Amino acid sequence: MQSTYRASNGEQTELRQSELERVGKFSIKRRLGEGGFGTVYLASQSEPVKRDVAVKIIKLGMDTEEVLARFRAEQQALASLDHPNIAKVFDAGLTDEGRPYFVMEFIKGDGLLSYCDRNHLVLTERLQLFLQLCDAVAYAHQRGIIHRDLKPANILVAEHSSKPIPKVIDFGVAKAMSGSAQGMTLLTGENQLIGTPAYMSPEQSMGSEDIDVRSDVFALGVILFQLLTDATPLDAKTTRKTSREEVLRRIREDDSPRPSTFLRRIPRDRLAEISMRRQQSPKGLYRQVRGDLDWVAVKALARERDRRYHTPLHLADDIKRVLRHRSIEARPPSIGYLTKKFIRRNRVACALAGITGAGILVGVGGIVAGAKAEKRQALLVQEEAKKSRALSSTLNE
Repeated sequence: MQSTYRASNGEQTELRQSELERVGKFSIKRRLGEGGFGTVYLASQSEPVKRDVAVKIIKLGMDTEEVLARFRAEQQALASLDHPNIAKVFDAGLTDEGRPYFVMEFIKGDGLLSYCDRNHLVLTERLQLFLQLCDAVAYAHQRGIIHRDLKPANILVAEHSSKPIPKVIDFGVAKAMSGSAQGMTLLTGENQLIGTPAYMSPEQSMGSEDIDVRSDVFALGVILFQLLTDATPLDAKTTRKTSREEVLRRIREDDSPRPSTFLRRIPRDRLAEISMRRQQSPKGLYRQVRGDLDWVAVKALARERDRRYHTPLHLADDIKRVLRHRSIEARPPSIGYLTKKFIRRNRVACALAGITGAGILVGVGGIVAGAKAEKRQALLVQEEAKKSRALSSTLNE
């Protein structure tokens, strides 16, 4: 489902005479958009608080048992989540005609990519938004819910006190993993594809019910790739012109390119446009992406899910380490690599140490000691990740 709950002049439409004017205690103002099986309206609420809300109503003719179950799953999944970066659900029920609906917060904002480009966010600012997104998805995972359709269209950015707050919406294809929501695990049906091809993990493309949190990690990897390059590894335009079988084959068999490799291959004028929106020169953008961010994206987008980050929090941790110029989990550590990171973080000290020969020796000694300490830390992180994966496997069994 691709409805977006936002104020956008291009998407707003006047309420038709044939459409609902009221749903429960909510007065319908206008239609905002439509998705695969639901229509979203802007409505007003007067009691017990006065506010605008988004009302999602299932489409006429789409009231099959499967769709109704999926709609109820979305309602229940969202209602169980309380996170600043996940759209809140306020109410739910049935219209007079018996059509299910639920009411959620109306988000005044742009889609993730539109917001970033309209405000010319630099790469570090885009990564800060991405970290909030990782935290929201991890929160849902900890409560037994996998989104399964993460993409920029399902992420809106609102501003509070001039601070951007991304909000994840549309858990309509979410899969419950455990607990009271366990009955929702088979809602999508056997061998039935749910999701968007450009953001779909290889295991999800097989229609398997064996989906876990690493499928969302893959989708987050695609979003990260898009924030870096303004494109998805699997080109959306190509998927619309290619047969379903070929698209699925590419998802399952083709490795995603490194973001920096992708940037080198695109036309010069296109690269200049992408760089400008990130307030960088083409060479500057390439230097920012090449290296650690390449490694992070490749790990998140690994076809074999055992090679991906175990959770969104592991992915977020590596992004934080990139921003702090520290060694990352995704890249095999070496003394040379760790020494380079140490120098990057301690430029002034290293420069002063280079004034005299004695200073150089002291500086080198400190660098090597620091590098060795970072290498030990990196090995500890890898060991903890292995333990976490082993624990997850045990729980899944």
